[in-house]
Amino acid sequence: MRFELSEDQALLRRSTRDFFASAYPFERSRRIMEQSDLGYEADDWRQLAEMGYLGLTLPPSAGGQGLGAIELAVVMEEIGRACVPGPYLDVALASALLADAGGQESLLADVGAGRALVVIARADASFAGRVPGETRFDGGRVRGCKHFVPFAAAADALLVVTPDGVALARKPFATTPTPTIDPAQRFALVRLDHAATIVGTPAALERVEQLAAVAAAAELLGIMGRCLEATVAYTQTRTAFGQPIGAFQALQHRMAEMLLRTESTRSAVYRAAWCHDTRDPETALACAAAKAYAGDAARHVCGEAIQMHGGIGFTWELDVHFYFKRAKTLEQHYGATEVQLERALAAAGC
Repeated sequence: MRFELSEDQALLRRSTRDFFASAYPFERSRRIMEQSDLGYEADDWRQLAEMGYLGLTLPPSAGGQGLGAIELAVVMEEIGRACVPGPYLDVALASALLADAGGQESLLADVGAGRALVVIARADASFAGRVPGETRFDGGRVRGCKHFVPFAAAADALLVVTPDGVALARKPFATTPTPTIDPAQRFALVRLDHAATIVGTPAALERVEQLAAVAAAAELLGIMGRCLEATVAYTQTRTAFGQPIGAFQALQHRMAEMLLRTESTRSAVYRAAWCHDTRDPETALACAAAKAYAGDAARHVCGEAIQMHGGIGFTWELDVHFYFKRAKTLEQHYGATEVQLERALAAAGC
């Protein structure tokens, strides 16, 4: 495997970082989180489509760029860094599932152009992924309830996971908002009794869940990197006993540990992305390990960032607590840490 990004991938990282830094200064992201019913701005979504981000991993037959997990990880790391609100990852995963199914080029083209929003409805239980599926596909209709459906109120279609396969159902949907600690997320309980067609298999869903683990871990990586930068900057300006607190060895050791966990996560994320793109035999293990490690590491790094900012770290005025909340939500979403550990053990044959 390669141990560095290609020239094109490095250019994607630089351009994406510059764009999100300009388009989403944190004050604006915070305003969207607090005030938008949808959880994102429609104009922003159209701009992402125009710049090609919504078609990043779509097949060329649907007007996309046909890129892979590494490029998605690059973008998700920058989304985490900028704390960008919106359903980018959820839509990317639904698109991957549709692309794998085939025959959905028209809908995929609408997704890539920002004209349609499709997300996956996965969880039958009130705690994601812990109870076998109860939603059923019967006589051309999908019936039941799905919990924690991301951005369901804005979705034009859902990919509903059932024991018979993944069913495509179109709006309107009956949704009940599900509050979370992350103000950037818009989860909902969805009640279904809709005409639907089976478009995906369990094998396709498994591969998309592996991609979800990589991409969510990449977003956690971006969050960790931003929290580390903010902490280093703060400890260089906050003084005590006549010197910056960053000069104290105890805090330097803690920041070194934050850096170690961040860089270890980076290695795990990009190895897993490479495995996914090359269909390496260790893909399942690498993806599960990356998400499990990233969730634990992000909890530590974000928690340390709050601690080292002192009392102000817990206040609404400071940004780091938003990152902590996003990290905590991502730790549970797309396969919680304990779920990923079970998958890793199974993939390792234990």
